[in-house]
Amino acid sequence: MDTGDLTEFGLPALVTLDTDETVTSLLRARAAANPDRTYCEFKHEGGWKPVSLAEWEHLVSAVAKGIAATGVKRGDTVGLMASTRYEWALFDMAIMAAGAMTVPIYPSSSASQVNWIAEDARLALLIVETSRMGTIASGLAHSPRVLVIDDGAVADLTAAGADMTDDDLWARTADARLDDTASIVYTSGTTGNPKGVELTHRNLVEHALNAAAYPDLHEVTQPGSRLLLFLPLAHVLARHLEILSLASGMTIGFAPSPATLAGDLKSFKPHWMIAVPRVLEAFYNTVESRTGGGVKGKLFRWAAAVSRSAARAEESGRPSPLVKAQLALADRLVLHRVREAMGGQMRFIVCGGARLSPDFGYFYSGFGVRVLQGYGLTESSAPTTCNPQFAARMASVGMPLPGCSVRIAADGEVLLKGPNIFSGYRGAPELTAEVLTDGWFATGDLGSLDADGYLTITGRKKEIIVLDAGKNVQPAGLEDAIRPDPLIQEVVVVGDGMPYVVALVSLDEQMLPAWLKQRGLPAVGVAEAAELPEVQAHVKSLVGVANATVAKAEHIRRFRVLPRSLSEAEGEFSASLKVRRHIVAEHFAELVDQMYPQHERRE
Repeated sequence: MDTGDLTEFGLPALVTLDTDETVTSLLRARAAANPDRTYCEFKHEGGWKPVSLAEWEHLVSAVAKGIAATGVKRGDTVGLMASTRYEWALFDMAIMAAGAMTVPIYPSSSASQVNWIAEDARLALLIVETSRMGTIASGLAHSPRVLVIDDGAVADLTAAGADMTDDDLWARTADARLDDTASIVYTSGTTGNPKGVELTHRNLVEHALNAAAYPDLHEVTQPGSRLLLFLPLAHVLARHLEILSLASGMTIGFAPSPATLAGDLKSFKPHWMIAVPRVLEAFYNTVESRTGGGVKGKLFRWAAAVSRSAARAEESGRPSPLVKAQLALADRLVLHRVREAMGGQMRFIVCGGARLSPDFGYFYSGFGVRVLQGYGLTESSAPTTCNPQFAARMASVGMPLPGCSVRIAADGEVLLKGPNIFSGYRGAPELTAEVLTDGWFATGDLGSLDADGYLTITGRKKEIIVLDAGKNVQPAGLEDAIRPDPLIQEVVVVGDGMPYVVALVSLDEQMLPAWLKQRGLPAVGVAEAAELPEVQAHVKSLVGVANATVAKAEHIRRFRVLPRSLSEAEGEFSASLKVRRHIVAEHFAELVDQMYPQHERRE
């Protein structure tokens, strides 16, 4: 086999669809074929309440009739602003069944963000979770009618549409086609206003059916497999799973928040879940902090190191008898408790949204919870690549899914193609033309393909820092080397046009008390901790480790520990928890200036 890197790789599609296939037709077909199969479960009266496909289809039809009764016409847009709950998926499918288009809005969105989306999408109706969200919506310049889920929106719409027949409802989408727009998903926007990504029924349905038919993910998506979903459904990855559950027959459990994750894992007992790296890092750091340090802390760290070693050995295909024996002992003493804390049945974690430190991935994979990293964007209807379930490579984001292709451009940019690629940005043909050429979507990310077709993301094209001497520095690698530490919340490397790069480091407010206690230091807040010599020395050592991974010209020369943690409320994170580098640099410009003597600053 050729050992050189590839410039293009793809897998053929496993399914083809008729032109009249839609999300609604998929739901009806699945409900007719397997009416008693459980589609989802949601938290109810201290337990989990199952909903069969037949019940789900009935609920969707009843709510869709009510949406039509409010005056929403075919082709209208309906906003949906709520946390992860079964009603979100119910309204989403009902909106499409009524012939309208769903416009997801993050529940954490500010009034100005909601106003932008409502105006740009020209919402005919807005469904929100709480009265507080309804208050935000009441002041919009473009003011659609607002329905509140917690105030009985499901019951009200069911009653409003009671006189509509099934035939009348079905007639609204009788001429719907595969390439019709099903949803407009606004990017979370690390710069500027969000763009409205138009996703078609093909993007949602054909992509999900191909993933469901993929043998290398069969253990994940097979009927009866239990998926715990706590990511916001406004995120396109969670949305893909909503449709994938229909397509594959797995059961999806709707959990309202990562804050209840520990309890939800134990009660729902999932076989797999979706997580961003921050969740996996926080779970690990929490487990370690609860050992209390001392002998128990040392035992946990030893078991974690054994788990990582075992996973690395398995990935290389050379697990030795000694490693196997050490893993068995570590599992008996420590690791089985971590597995039990994850519900006892967890077999896979699919991770995306940002790069995961391999150490964390190997930790989980070593004791039997395989971490499968994937890659995708809103414009690609979520994942275009994913690691195979039993051939994962921790440093990569996997291979293209069936029907998808990846190409590496001459400048290293990752290009994507397939039935999942969006049709265009709403009302912005010039922006669409900038990123779509002959069906290939230019992602803005940099990467490489190895000889077997595994994709590795190496950075973000627009985030390359160019020093004053012309040296290019990719900040992601430096940041990724520091961020996984329990004390660290976030790292932002800056220095464009300067002689060297510097770093702004924020502390993890939740992990800080345990970190201080383990070192015999007094309990203080983030601002006070940022000035402690012990904290400064610890961050300096982390910077040193990061610098050892790059050339000297790319070293972080100076750093500042921030007096507060970063927050979405301050605009420093997008709704999908991506750091807005320019906002952070702007908010802490004074600290950045302190790291460059006057004679070194760019004029």
